[in-house]
Amino acid sequence: MGTDNKLLIVEDLWVQRPGAEVLRGVNLTIREQEIHTLVGLNGSGKTSLALTLMGSEGYKPERGCIVFDGQNITNLSITERARLGITLAWQEPARFEGLPVADYLALGMQNPSRERIEQALEAVALSPQAYMTRAVDSALSGGERKRIELAAVYAMRPRLAILDEPDSGIDMLGLEEIAALLRRMSAEGITVLLITHRDEMIGVADTASLMCGGTVVNTGIPDEVREYFARHCRPHGERLGSQPWGEEANGIYRRVVTERVCE
Repeated sequence: MGTDNKLLIVEDLWVQRPGAEVLRGVNLTIREQEIHTLVGLNGSGKTSLALTLMGSEGYKPERGCIVFDGQNITNLSITERARLGITLAWQEPARFEGLPVADYLALGMQNPSRERIEQALEAVALSPQAYMTRAVDSALSGGERKRIELAAVYAMRPRLAILDEPDSGIDMLGLEEIAALLRRMSAEGITVLLITHRDEMIGVADTASLMCGGTVVNTGIPDEVREYFARHCRPHGERLGSQPWGEEANGIYRRVVTERVCE
Protein backbone atom coordinates (compact mmCIF):
# COMPACT_ATOMS: atom_id res chain seq x y z
CA MET A 1 0.00 0.00 0.00
CA GLY A 2 1.14 3.54 -0.67
CA THR A 3 2.07 6.27 1.76
CA ASP A 4 -0.34 8.38 3.78
CA ASN A 5 0.22 11.34 1.47
CA LYS A 6 -2.99 12.52 -0.18
CA LEU A 7 -2.45 12.86 -3.93
CA LEU A 8 -6.05 13.53 -5.04
CA ILE A 9 -8.82 15.12 -2.98
CA VAL A 10 -12.32 15.55 -4.39
CA GLU A 11 -14.71 17.65 -2.31
CA ASP A 12 -18.48 18.04 -2.81
CA LEU A 13 -18.29 17.66 -6.60
CA TRP A 14 -21.49 18.31 -8.60
CA VAL A 15 -21.68 17.97 -12.40
CA GLN A 16 -24.68 18.62 -14.63
CA ARG A 17 -24.99 17.09 -18.08
CA PRO A 18 -27.80 17.76 -20.59
CA GLY A 19 -30.89 16.22 -19.04
CA ALA A 20 -29.16 14.73 -16.00
CA GLU A 21 -27.18 15.58 -12.89
CA VAL A 22 -24.48 12.91 -13.16
CA LEU A 23 -22.40 13.73 -10.06
CA ARG A 24 -24.07 14.70 -6.79
CA GLY A 25 -21.71 15.77 -4.04
CA VAL A 26 -18.82 13.35 -4.64
CA ASN A 27 -16.14 13.17 -1.94
CA LEU A 28 -13.07 11.02 -2.59
CA THR A 29 -9.47 10.86 -1.36
CA ILE A 30 -6.70 8.87 -3.07
CA ARG A 31 -3.23 8.51 -1.59
CA GLU A 32 0.11 8.30 -3.39
CA GLN A 33 1.00 4.88 -4.84
CA GLU A 34 -2.41 3.57 -3.82
CA ILE A 35 -4.52 1.25 -5.95
CA HIS A 36 -8.02 2.62 -5.35
CA THR A 37 -10.94 0.74 -6.86
CA LEU A 38 -14.14 2.62 -7.69
CA VAL A 39 -17.01 0.19 -8.11
CA GLY A 40 -20.70 0.63 -8.92
CA LEU A 41 -23.50 -0.43 -11.21
CA ASN A 42 -23.68 0.83 -14.78
CA GLY A 43 -25.14 4.32 -14.65
CA SER A 44 -23.89 5.09 -11.14
CA GLY A 45 -21.58 7.91 -12.28
CA LYS A 46 -18.17 6.21 -12.39
CA THR A 47 -17.23 7.23 -15.94
CA SER A 48 -18.64 10.72 -15.39
CA LEU A 49 -16.31 11.10 -12.43
CA ALA A 50 -13.34 9.86 -14.50
CA LEU A 51 -14.08 12.36 -17.27
CA THR A 52 -14.49 15.16 -14.73
CA LEU A 53 -11.18 14.34 -13.05
CA MET A 54 -9.47 14.39 -16.45
CA GLY A 55 -11.05 17.72 -17.39
CA SER A 56 -12.93 16.44 -20.42
CA GLU A 57 -15.11 18.84 -22.36
CA GLY A 58 -18.65 19.10 -21.00
CA TYR A 59 -17.74 17.94 -17.50
CA LYS A 60 -17.03 21.21 -15.73
CA PRO A 61 -18.21 21.07 -12.10
CA GLU A 62 -21.02 23.35 -10.98
CA ARG A 63 -19.85 23.06 -7.37
CA GLY A 64 -16.98 21.52 -5.48
CA CYS A 65 -13.27 21.26 -6.13
CA ILE A 66 -10.55 18.85 -7.25
CA VAL A 67 -7.14 19.13 -5.59
CA PHE A 68 -4.16 17.27 -7.05
CA ASP A 69 -0.87 17.18 -5.16
CA GLY A 70 -1.90 20.27 -3.20
CA GLN A 71 -3.00 22.27 -6.27
CA ASN A 72 -6.59 23.17 -7.09
CA ILE A 73 -7.07 21.86 -10.64
CA THR A 74 -10.85 22.28 -10.87
CA ASN A 75 -10.61 24.81 -13.69
CA LEU A 76 -7.53 23.46 -15.48
CA SER A 77 -7.77 22.07 -19.02
CA ILE A 78 -7.25 18.45 -19.96
CA THR A 79 -3.82 19.39 -21.37
CA GLU A 80 -2.76 21.12 -18.17
CA ARG A 81 -3.85 18.14 -16.10
CA ALA A 82 -1.94 15.78 -18.37
CA ARG A 83 1.20 17.88 -17.83
CA LEU A 84 0.77 17.44 -14.08
CA GLY A 85 0.84 13.67 -14.58
CA ILE A 86 -2.82 12.67 -14.80
CA THR A 87 -3.87 10.29 -17.55
CA LEU A 88 -7.04 8.40 -18.44
CA ALA A 89 -7.26 5.05 -20.20
CA TRP A 90 -10.54 5.27 -22.08
CA GLN A 91 -13.22 2.61 -21.76
CA GLU A 92 -13.15 2.23 -25.56
CA PRO A 93 -9.52 2.40 -26.78
CA ALA A 94 -8.75 4.52 -29.81
CA ARG A 95 -7.72 3.23 -33.23
CA PHE A 96 -5.02 4.81 -35.36
CA GLU A 97 -4.85 3.44 -38.88
CA GLY A 98 -1.26 2.91 -39.96
CA LEU A 99 0.36 3.91 -36.65
CA PRO A 100 2.63 1.14 -35.31
CA VAL A 101 2.12 0.02 -31.73
CA ALA A 102 5.69 1.04 -30.78
CA ASP A 103 5.09 4.59 -32.05
CA TYR A 104 1.76 4.77 -30.25
CA LEU A 105 3.37 3.78 -26.94
CA ALA A 106 6.17 6.32 -27.46
CA LEU A 107 3.71 9.22 -27.89
CA GLY A 108 3.10 9.68 -24.17
CA MET A 109 6.65 8.99 -22.98
CA GLN A 110 8.94 11.84 -21.95
CA ASN A 111 12.03 9.88 -22.96
CA PRO A 112 10.96 7.11 -25.36
CA SER A 113 13.13 4.02 -25.37
CA ARG A 114 12.83 0.61 -26.98
CA GLU A 115 13.52 -1.02 -23.62
CA ARG A 116 10.58 0.73 -21.91
CA ILE A 117 8.26 -0.04 -24.82
CA GLU A 118 9.19 -3.71 -24.66
CA GLN A 119 8.68 -3.70 -20.87
CA ALA A 120 5.24 -2.16 -21.32
CA LEU A 121 4.11 -4.79 -23.82
CA GLU A 122 5.46 -7.59 -21.67
CA ALA A 123 3.62 -6.11 -18.68
CA VAL A 124 0.29 -6.66 -20.46
CA ALA A 125 1.31 -10.13 -21.71
CA LEU A 126 1.90 -9.14 -25.34
CA SER A 127 5.03 -10.21 -27.22
CA PRO A 128 7.14 -7.17 -28.24
CA GLN A 129 8.38 -9.04 -31.30
CA ALA A 130 4.83 -9.75 -32.44
CA TYR A 131 3.22 -6.40 -31.64
CA MET A 132 5.71 -3.53 -31.91
CA THR A 133 5.28 -3.16 -35.66
CA ARG A 134 1.56 -3.94 -35.83
CA ALA A 135 -0.79 -1.05 -36.48
CA VAL A 136 -3.22 0.20 -33.82
CA ASP A 137 -6.23 -0.38 -36.06
CA SER A 138 -9.31 -2.53 -36.55
CA ALA A 139 -7.17 -5.61 -37.26
CA LEU A 140 -6.54 -5.81 -33.51
CA SER A 141 -9.17 -7.45 -31.34
CA GLY A 142 -10.89 -5.49 -28.58
CA GLY A 143 -8.83 -7.31 -25.97
CA GLU A 144 -5.58 -6.54 -27.80
CA ARG A 145 -6.41 -2.85 -28.09
CA LYS A 146 -7.34 -2.74 -24.40
CA ARG A 147 -4.00 -4.28 -23.46
CA ILE A 148 -2.11 -1.85 -25.71
CA GLU A 149 -3.96 1.07 -24.11
CA LEU A 150 -2.87 -0.19 -20.68
CA ALA A 151 0.68 -0.64 -21.96
CA ALA A 152 0.68 2.99 -23.11
CA VAL A 153 -0.37 4.18 -19.64
CA TYR A 154 2.29 2.03 -17.98
CA ALA A 155 4.97 3.24 -20.39
CA MET A 156 4.39 6.95 -19.69
CA ARG A 157 4.73 6.59 -15.87
CA PRO A 158 1.97 9.07 -14.89
CA ARG A 159 1.48 10.34 -11.34
CA LEU A 160 -2.18 9.23 -11.46
CA ALA A 161 -3.56 6.65 -13.88
CA ILE A 162 -7.36 6.56 -14.18
CA LEU A 163 -8.33 3.23 -15.73
CA ASP A 164 -11.95 3.14 -16.86
CA GLU A 165 -13.24 -0.44 -17.07
CA PRO A 166 -9.93 -1.99 -18.22
CA ASP A 167 -11.36 -5.41 -17.38
CA SER A 168 -14.44 -5.20 -19.61
CA GLY A 169 -14.46 -7.78 -22.38
CA ILE A 170 -11.41 -9.59 -21.02
CA ASP A 171 -11.55 -13.16 -19.73
CA MET A 172 -10.66 -14.21 -16.21
CA LEU A 173 -7.04 -14.96 -17.16
CA GLY A 174 -6.87 -11.40 -18.43
CA LEU A 175 -8.18 -10.16 -15.10
CA GLU A 176 -5.30 -11.82 -13.28
CA GLU A 177 -2.85 -10.22 -15.69
CA ILE A 178 -4.45 -6.83 -15.14
CA ALA A 179 -4.15 -7.30 -11.37
CA ALA A 180 -0.44 -8.07 -11.78
CA LEU A 181 -0.02 -4.95 -13.94
CA LEU A 182 -1.69 -2.73 -11.35
CA ARG A 183 0.60 -4.03 -8.62
CA ARG A 184 3.58 -3.42 -10.89
CA MET A 185 2.43 0.15 -11.57
CA SER A 186 1.99 0.84 -7.87
CA ALA A 187 5.46 -0.57 -7.12
CA GLU A 188 6.91 1.90 -9.66
CA GLY A 189 5.25 4.86 -7.93
CA ILE A 190 2.12 5.18 -10.08
CA THR A 191 -1.15 5.87 -8.25
CA VAL A 192 -4.09 4.01 -9.80
CA LEU A 193 -7.81 4.76 -9.78
CA LEU A 194 -9.41 1.60 -11.15
CA ILE A 195 -13.02 1.99 -12.27
CA THR A 196 -15.03 -1.20 -12.60
CA HIS A 197 -18.42 -2.84 -12.14
CA ARG A 198 -16.89 -6.28 -11.56
CA ASP A 199 -16.60 -7.65 -8.04
CA GLU A 200 -13.50 -9.65 -8.99
CA MET A 201 -11.36 -6.53 -9.42
CA ILE A 202 -12.09 -5.02 -6.00
CA GLY A 203 -9.71 -7.35 -4.19
CA VAL A 204 -6.59 -6.05 -5.97
CA ALA A 205 -7.03 -2.62 -4.39
CA ASP A 206 -5.58 -1.06 -1.24
CA THR A 207 -8.81 0.92 -0.77
CA ALA A 208 -12.21 0.67 -2.43
CA SER A 209 -15.09 3.10 -2.90
CA LEU A 210 -18.66 2.43 -3.97
CA MET A 211 -20.61 4.82 -6.20
CA CYS A 212 -24.38 4.89 -6.27
CA GLY A 213 -26.70 7.55 -7.57
CA GLY A 214 -23.86 9.81 -8.68
CA THR A 215 -22.12 9.93 -5.31
CA VAL A 216 -19.68 7.89 -3.22
CA VAL A 217 -21.63 6.07 -0.51
CA ASN A 218 -18.96 3.79 0.97
CA THR A 219 -15.16 3.87 1.20
CA GLY A 220 -12.98 1.43 3.09
CA ILE A 221 -11.42 -2.01 3.19
CA PRO A 222 -11.89 -3.68 -0.24
CA ASP A 223 -13.46 -6.89 1.09
CA GLU A 224 -16.00 -4.93 3.12
CA VAL A 225 -16.91 -2.68 0.20
CA ARG A 226 -17.21 -5.75 -2.02
CA GLU A 227 -19.61 -7.37 0.46
CA TYR A 228 -21.68 -4.19 0.68
CA PHE A 229 -21.80 -3.95 -3.12
CA ALA A 230 -22.92 -7.57 -3.42
CA ARG A 231 -25.58 -7.25 -0.73
CA HIS A 232 -27.03 -3.83 -1.52
CA CYS A 233 -26.28 -3.09 -5.18
CA ARG A 234 -26.19 -6.38 -7.06
CA PRO A 235 -29.88 -7.12 -6.43
CA HIS A 236 -30.80 -3.76 -7.98
CA GLY A 237 -28.64 -4.46 -11.03
CA GLU A 238 -30.10 -7.93 -11.49
CA ARG A 239 -33.63 -6.59 -11.29
CA LEU A 240 -33.24 -3.34 -13.23
CA GLY A 241 -30.18 -3.92 -15.43
CA SER A 242 -28.50 -0.61 -14.56
CA GLN A 243 -29.14 2.35 -12.31
CA PRO A 244 -32.26 4.07 -13.66
CA TRP A 245 -33.80 7.11 -12.04
CA GLY A 246 -37.41 6.67 -13.14
CA GLU A 247 -40.43 5.14 -11.46
CA GLU A 248 -39.15 1.61 -12.12
CA ALA A 249 -36.48 2.13 -9.44
CA ASN A 250 -39.10 3.05 -6.79
CA GLY A 251 -37.08 6.00 -5.55
CA ILE A 252 -34.08 3.89 -4.51
CA TYR A 253 -31.44 6.21 -5.91
CA ARG A 254 -33.14 9.43 -4.92
CA ARG A 255 -32.89 8.15 -1.36
CA VAL A 256 -29.18 7.47 -1.86
CA VAL A 257 -28.66 11.13 -2.72
CA THR A 258 -30.73 12.57 0.13
CA GLU A 259 -29.91 10.10 2.91
CA ARG A 260 -26.60 8.52 1.73
CA VAL A 261 -28.01 5.02 2.26
CA CYS A 262 -28.81 2.17 -0.10
CA GLU A 263 -31.67 -0.22 0.67
